[in-house]
Amino acid sequence: MGWGAGTPLEEARDHLKIYLAAGGNLVDTAHGYANGASEETLGAMVGHLVPRDDLVICTKAGISRRTGTRVVDTSRRTLMNQLDRSLERLGTPYVDLWLVHTWSDDTPLDETLSALEWAVTSGRARYVGVSNYSGWQAAHAATLLSARRIPLIANEIEYSLLHRVPEDELAPAAEALGFGLLPWSPLGRGVLTGKYRHGIPADSRAASREYNGLAGLNLSEESGQIVDAVAIAAQGMNVSPAEIALAWVRDRPGVVAPIVGARTTAQLRTALASENLELPVELTNALDDVSD
Repeated sequence: MGWGAGTPLEEARDHLKIYLAAGGNLVDTAHGYANGASEETLGAMVGHLVPRDDLVICTKAGISRRTGTRVVDTSRRTLMNQLDRSLERLGTPYVDLWLVHTWSDDTPLDETLSALEWAVTSGRARYVGVSNYSGWQAAHAATLLSARRIPLIANEIEYSLLHRVPEDELAPAAEALGFGLLPWSPLGRGVLTGKYRHGIPADSRAASREYNGLAGLNLSEESGQIVDAVAIAAQGMNVSPAEIALAWVRDRPGVVAPIVGARTTAQLRTALASENLELPVELTNALDDVSD
């Protein structure tokens, strides 16, 4: 989300190099991220730093900004236009995964899903899914797409130790209907790293004008207790709090790939280290209890 905005091309290139070297291949972006600069930044590296076929590119449509205002439009016309613009920015004739960025009551779901069908049948998207859909919304979309013989394979949603709402309906729906969960903000908008335990660092998202709402939502007394528990667990296992939090969400039922929004190479290396971390059952149960 920060590529092309707070993270310039050279730093983004370093991120991608480190990620690829660690064995990663899924890169998530969106039409509306950094007003298109995120996709342009990724597109500048595809084919140069990494062959197109070595990447699984996911992008989203339906949210944009006009004169600083967030605009949600999931109409067929807008989604089709935004996907074509995304392909231009990315410098590729197709994306591996295309998602509707959010639910909207202003557009009939059939119309929204017709754009997903068009993307697949035209070859612009290999697979399709949704983002920020609740359990019933995702189930309804999956059922309607199934009638078109197109599988809904993913739902990108907020999910972390600080936000366990998906467990009520969405995780069971994912397991029953066969779509994967892609958790965004698996670090609780950065709060689960523990960096806010003693104040707000000047270079953090909570201190920035653009992103302060993201982290600020999770800065509370209740979240502080959860962060303390994560920090204690991290100390006991001699790892970072971020590694604990990422390993926890990675192993939840239905989850296939947490989406990590690293701002620095140090943050990225920490996040990648979580891949080899196995949490003891007792620790997982303790974190479940304190965050429930």
